[in-house]
Amino acid sequence: MQPTLRLYNTLTRTKEVFTPVDPLNVRMYVCGPTVYDYAHIGNARPVIVFDVLYRLLRHVYGEAHVRYARNLTDVDDKINARAARDYPDLPLNEAIAKVTQTTTAQFHADVDALGNLRPDDEPRATGHIEEMKAIIERLIARGVAYVAEEHVLFHVPAVAGLKDAPRYGSLARRSLDEMVAGARVDVAPYKRDPMDFVLWKPSRDGIDPGWPSPAGIATPGRPGWHIECSAMSMKTLLEPFGGGLRCDDLAKNVFDIHGGGIDLVFPHHENELAQSCCAFGAAGGAARMANYWMHNGFLQVEGEKMSKSLGNFVTINELLATDTFGGRTWPGAVLRLAMLKTHYRQPIDWTVKALEEAEKTLADWAAVAGQAEVGQVPAGVIEALADDLNTSQVLAELHALRKAGDHAGLKSSLDLLGIALPKVVAAEIDDALRAKVEAAIAARLAARKAKNFAESDRLRDELVAMGIVLMDGKDPTTGALITSWEVKR
Repeated sequence: MQPTLRLYNTLTRTKEVFTPVDPLNVRMYVCGPTVYDYAHIGNARPVIVFDVLYRLLRHVYGEAHVRYARNLTDVDDKINARAARDYPDLPLNEAIAKVTQTTTAQFHADVDALGNLRPDDEPRATGHIEEMKAIIERLIARGVAYVAEEHVLFHVPAVAGLKDAPRYGSLARRSLDEMVAGARVDVAPYKRDPMDFVLWKPSRDGIDPGWPSPAGIATPGRPGWHIECSAMSMKTLLEPFGGGLRCDDLAKNVFDIHGGGIDLVFPHHENELAQSCCAFGAAGGAARMANYWMHNGFLQVEGEKMSKSLGNFVTINELLATDTFGGRTWPGAVLRLAMLKTHYRQPIDWTVKALEEAEKTLADWAAVAGQAEVGQVPAGVIEALADDLNTSQVLAELHALRKAGDHAGLKSSLDLLGIALPKVVAAEIDDALRAKVEAAIAARLAARKAKNFAESDRLRDELVAMGIVLMDGKDPTTGALITSWEVKR
């Protein structure tokens, strides 16, 4: 029996039962990175969150029946600047290709190390210019976009004139006045309305890449940011299933889930929703673009907003490969577990202490479940995940499995979450040494309970001299002190 999935929908501000458009073809699109440099740890949060959702959907509907697309933005001013800096002697397009090839490989290596599956589709913006131009032409023909000084702009007030198109601002839940006040609105004399946004713009000679422009514009140009995801989601999640610009069936021009960080709700996702709904379908298009809009919360570092000016800007690669954060490197599984301890919609504080706690927990689980066989994932874990990815409750379930001695259930659950247990050398030592170590640990715990700290310290020193690494923690249910151990590598 399939569990009932309930997901929080930013569009409706409610938790809703998930009903896919087609249970045999469940479709999810997530906004991916702009590949100009190493991804920071905040970028890792949506990757991990939606990887867990992807795994859950595959568990429920079957691997062959879920399609996950995550784009790569490879058209951007930051990419252009780095290309000019790093490869000044190459033609611009070649230099840009070198930058994006390198940074994409960096991104893949980093997120792979965090235990993420690769998406089924990873479209690049530069590979979908023709689709963007086709959507732009459609928007112009429908009276919601216009040409001005070699730009094409989406005319926000025109949305209200299209039947079935959603009200602009419905995703962000803001009025037009609030959006103007809260947005960094580009001031341009050729705009008909302050909220109008760029779909296409002219390229600057020697600075920007360029393509033949739509709408009869003679000057080569390049797309605006927002149009990219409408085109890439259309190509990967609509056209293969009968939807797209040539389809007037609204039911075929909507996919299931659109995800990303909370910072993308406005203006990026608001603009995506508007342009897609106005472009697709004879009666104003699919009124929601996606049926479920999901967004993860912000990430801060040691209690402060992450920024280069504060000196707390940290990349995934720095955490994995350098001693920048906490004076040491961190395994990918530790980073993943630390990320999942907080519910995805809540803000998360990224701290050294949280990573240390995650590492201790993993070491404890590895000591008991590292060699366990994988079997059925316990119902309690699935139920918690099905409740809007309630990973906080999932971790409580995992601790309960550990306490109950259900090592197979613990291992199976961690596999579903994409958390790889570290190898514990202690599992390979002989039985006599294991018995000696376990007896000394039990005696040490008894000494601590009796407040005989001198004896406790003596026993600890004895264990350390044997080459044993002790990791103290608390049972999450009882609060009692527990100790896991491994042989020093």
